Amino acid sequence: MFGTMQDYPLTLTMLFKHGARIHSRSEVISFLGDRSVRAKFPDVAARAAQLASALHRLGIRPGDRVGTLCWNHQQNLETYFAIPCMGAVNHTLNLRLFPDQLAYIINHAEDRIIILDESLIPVLEKVLPLLKTVEQYIVIGDNRALPGSLNYEELLAAEQPDFDWPEIDERSAAAMCYTSGTTGHPKGVAYTHRSNFIHTLAACQASTLAISEQDRLLMIPPMFHANAWGLPFAAWTSGADMIMPGRFLQGEPLCRLIQEERPTVAGAVPTVLNDILRYAETHPVDFSSLRMIMCGGAAVPRALIEAFQMRHGVKVVQGWGMTETSPLAALARPPKGAPPEQEVDYHAKTGRVVPGIEMRLAVGEQVLPWDGKSVGEIEVRGPWITGSYFGEQSDEKFHDGWLRTGDVGSIDPLGYVQITDRAKDVIKSGGEWISSVDLEGHLMAHPEVVEAAVIGVPDERWDERPLACVVLRNGTKLTADDLRTFLSSRVAKWWLPERWVFLEEIPKTSVGKFDKKVLRAWYKEGAIGAKQTTA
Repeated sequence: MFGTMQDYPLTLTMLFKHGARIHSRSEVISFLGDRSVRAKFPDVAARAAQLASALHRLGIRPGDRVGTLCWNHQQNLETYFAIPCMGAVNHTLNLRLFPDQLAYIINHAEDRIIILDESLIPVLEKVLPLLKTVEQYIVIGDNRALPGSLNYEELLAAEQPDFDWPEIDERSAAAMCYTSGTTGHPKGVAYTHRSNFIHTLAACQASTLAISEQDRLLMIPPMFHANAWGLPFAAWTSGADMIMPGRFLQGEPLCRLIQEERPTVAGAVPTVLNDILRYAETHPVDFSSLRMIMCGGAAVPRALIEAFQMRHGVKVVQGWGMTETSPLAALARPPKGAPPEQEVDYHAKTGRVVPGIEMRLAVGEQVLPWDGKSVGEIEVRGPWITGSYFGEQSDEKFHDGWLRTGDVGSIDPLGYVQITDRAKDVIKSGGEWISSVDLEGHLMAHPEVVEAAVIGVPDERWDERPLACVVLRNGTKLTADDLRTFLSSRVAKWWLPERWVFLEEIPKTSVGKFDKKVLRAWYKEGAIGAKQTTA
């Protein structure tokens, strides 16, 4: 008879205890703008135990939801472990949502307590009259501006630095995050202890981020955005120092932080990387400590990847995922044997399927081959892919056990994904598809273009045609004809937009993506006038 393996639960508690005990020299650095506050992993773990004790004293029990409305800093990391490891559910609240959406997700999740930053009290005050289930507020900082609230530090000071962590079913919920940018209400995704555990191991492996104890990780992705892409758990487990930028997410403070703290790995959305790059154009910035920046959350323009590689020697690697995929599903590292001159070509791809994820292309019931040419909707499944939404039936998002991502693209024989558009954003012109993502990438390759978003608008002859919404550098006098000429050598002639609008800024979603819903609404309402050029 064969022996059996121990049926040991895969929980965040195991990772939490490991990091606290094994990586006693690793530290969490919280940037306050003019200075940084440091704490070793064991000290953070002790404070997480105090927080768990305080929440237990306030009546939080396994399965209860605790909302967190915070920037990236040490105290937020303490909630990341205290809440799930005591058996409750950490509901990270997106501080950039509209008030009605924020109120909806708090009520829908039935949060009993909310932990928030002092600076975000004005955000919460807008929704206080709408909240139905919240019993207590805990403020990190001065809580006097929120009557009846408790002070975070005072709560912790009243507790001992240990907690009797319970045994937890690995399939129980550890955290919740709500999708953004969808039609209708945001949808809740509950991450289990098991899914977070396995996702953490996947993020640490050499073929993905290769995070180790030798690394210092600059954590720019918001901790309310798909668990900051899983980076907090990966860093804690591997012993990488964590550099938390707080609310200082502009080019100047981030560049200062890079120079002072010397991170080796960073994660950021394209809009933030653009800010960093623009600041570095006029100020000397030393990026030499960085071995890699993972960029995701939206399509990463090739020009942005090339600029960091060529001007600063920094590898920007595109990653792909979504709230429903925890989020890591693909990462664009070059394959074995790829020559150096092709490195940027691979980094600019959407990503390569990571171990643990199954992926396929589908058009209706037809499954398409991985030939790099066939185009269909990308569907995924795996141990950290959601199988349903919290408290809501959304059968249209699932297909025979696969998550329908809504992204359209192709997969080549080596497993490299190239997304050409969102299914809802693809432009159907004269029976053919135009990729808004490709057009945006080519437009942003122009040195005088800061941002570009392309949407489809009605056309009597062709059904739809592209409208290019462009932000130029200050003082630039480019015209639509100039940009059409620039595009003409890069895309098919019939892709060239006839309609153009120049804006001061492209509207963005709560996680930094171009908000095309707003652009479509503006166009429909006549709030932006499209200047038509000659064909």
